[in-house]
Amino acid sequence: MSSPPAILVEGLRKSFGSVQALSGIDFQVAPGSVIGLLGPNGAGKTTAVRILTTLLRPDGGRALVEGYDVVHQAAQVRRFIGLAGQATAIQIELTGRENLEIIGRLHHLPRDEVRRRTVRLLERFELMDAADRPARTFSGGMQRRLDLAATLIGEPTVLFLDEPTTGLDPRARNGTWEIVRELAAEGTTILLTTQYMDEADALAGGIIVIDHGRVIAEGTPDELKDRAGGDVLEFTVSDRTRSADALRAVAGLNGAEPSADEASGRIRINVGGQGSRAVVEAVRRLDAAGIETEGVSLRRPSLDDVFLALTGHQAEHEERGPRRRGRTPQQPPVEA
Repeated sequence: MSSPPAILVEGLRKSFGSVQALSGIDFQVAPGSVIGLLGPNGAGKTTAVRILTTLLRPDGGRALVEGYDVVHQAAQVRRFIGLAGQATAIQIELTGRENLEIIGRLHHLPRDEVRRRTVRLLERFELMDAADRPARTFSGGMQRRLDLAATLIGEPTVLFLDEPTTGLDPRARNGTWEIVRELAAEGTTILLTTQYMDEADALAGGIIVIDHGRVIAEGTPDELKDRAGGDVLEFTVSDRTRSADALRAVAGLNGAEPSADEASGRIRINVGGQGSRAVVEAVRRLDAAGIETEGVSLRRPSLDDVFLALTGHQAEHEERGPRRRGRTPQQPPVEA
């Protein structure tokens, strides 16, 4: 008998004035899985996370986390969840140790247990050497690690990560990825929103794509890439003034229309399963037109290609609707 979903969303709706942020979305997340919630600008990702973490009431539909209703059983939901928002919500005037101990006390944990969990998390996130320094002296990567550690002090079974690596350098970002993988391996259910397609590809076993408040696609990364039209042929025209000629030359290859990236000048076209045959045909056409190219390559479609195919535009991380001023809450409030 299969386990009930850790997260169940049915017909969830939310509007901000005339703007409909969520238009009746449905999805579910299996226990212990990592799911990427992706979408372009204004899709409703953060709105969905705020509802699921009891920070925002929906206008309609229902959502369950670990079997509890996020509206009618909010206190029970909060006992199972952790939330890391887009900006760190640590108190920078406090030390790393003090930040974790305060969260532990908010969970009404015994003092000895708070100290034990604090030490364990400081060690796990490689912050012990800086534990008694004010958090304002931490680097951005260290502050993000402390932020994640604070979400885990209550040992949540469901973790919501809302763009957890925004603004981090590559080293800090990779470190965050490793932590997410470790948590998933331990059985934590993780719902991840991100603006980075490679992040979703690397971490999520399943993807939910939302646009204009609706779920428009679901599946594994590979399944969604297949929907983007198969392999992608890419090349750059040596003489940028001839980009339009190159687009015309390869137009209709495998029945697809090419596109050009204005910033890089790189041209791409989906060639389905033609593979090397498409490369040969494209080169033949470009040679016949007298167009010199650089960096001709054939690759599997990326999740960026998926977004372009499904929505017609790139994914961005800004959300529609009102934002709270100040820091994003580190944790949903714990009932007294």
